[in-house]
Amino acid sequence: MFLYSNRIRNLNESATIAISTLAATLKSQGRDILSFSAGEPDFDTPELIKQAAKDALDSGFTKYTPVAGIPDLKQAIASKLKRENNLHYEEAQILVSNGAKQSLFNVFQALIDEGDEVLIPSPYWVTYPELVTYSGGRNVFIQTSPESSFKITPAMLHEHITPRTKALVLTTPSNPTGMVYDRAELEALASVLQDTNIAVIADEMYEKLVYDGEFVSAGSVSEDMFRRTITINGLSKSVAMTGWRMGYCACADSKLIKLMTNLQSQCTSNINSITQKASIIALEGKVDAQIESMRQAFLERRNIAVEQINAINGLSVLAPQGAFYLFIRIGDGLDSMEFCKQLLEKEGVALVPGSAFGMEGYVRFSFACSTQQILAGIERLARFMATHFRA
Repeated sequence: MFLYSNRIRNLNESATIAISTLAATLKSQGRDILSFSAGEPDFDTPELIKQAAKDALDSGFTKYTPVAGIPDLKQAIASKLKRENNLHYEEAQILVSNGAKQSLFNVFQALIDEGDEVLIPSPYWVTYPELVTYSGGRNVFIQTSPESSFKITPAMLHEHITPRTKALVLTTPSNPTGMVYDRAELEALASVLQDTNIAVIADEMYEKLVYDGEFVSAGSVSEDMFRRTITINGLSKSVAMTGWRMGYCACADSKLIKLMTNLQSQCTSNINSITQKASIIALEGKVDAQIESMRQAFLERRNIAVEQINAINGLSVLAPQGAFYLFIRIGDGLDSMEFCKQLLEKEGVALVPGSAFGMEGYVRFSFACSTQQILAGIERLARFMATHFRA
């Protein structure tokens, strides 16, 4: 009856959400399912943050707020970025949105015209290419490999730049590989971008979850990078606030922020008022001890999982430097979707196929769950590799 738009017909469901939903459905039907598909910490939101939300409710802070966020929250974001990331933004250069996904949606809608090219290192988070396509742009994937630690080099970047290149998506730490760009690597990429008009969309959602080395914000490495970088961040992963839906973007171009605010005003308006008040607590550093405790737990889980996976014949994984994912190599040329289907059917273990991230021969395993579940899942995975899987 309805004539659907081409835009919406070409938009795919998030593969990670689809698999997590399937795993939950099978579990509700009585199947013994261990899911390692969702990118969601198993920790509870820190108590101080929950108390701030309760206080906001009790004080009647339940009305509309400014679309871009309340001034106290934007100031807390600006202070955090200056203190922790050496990024100096004014309140007019910050927009608070319903999670980092909406931040990214706003950015692509505001920047990309029909036919504009967006450079995306592969493997990539599943949402990037979908948003580029929805915005009328063209995805240009920069294929990485274990040999480059799944990171792009200056030569790779230079090779893929054309007159139509509008933006580069740079994710550090990476989802799905967990790899982190150090300062020297970011400076080398920045040198390639000099004398261009290419925007850098820096997704830094996992910045607090770094295990090896030091986190460096892309926009902090030079004045030129600061001017061209749109910093995307939020509280979902590092502060265990996935359901609160708080993300933000910041950039030196206040006009771009105003244009994105106009867009947000016509679709969602402000994020919910209670989350805004609660988020200030996290941004002011009042729960840093709890964040560090979570990071330490993830580090212990990473070390256990990497050792166990690399002991399984036919599998291998590079230790992620950050985030909470293992990008496991199952073999060149293997169909990762078929692998995941067989694994779910035979052993009740849900992983995400590498094809969802633009790279076959791999699967993603989230260790954002208990050590007990990790060990049980890896035991099933080892049994599957030994007795069931056929390439």
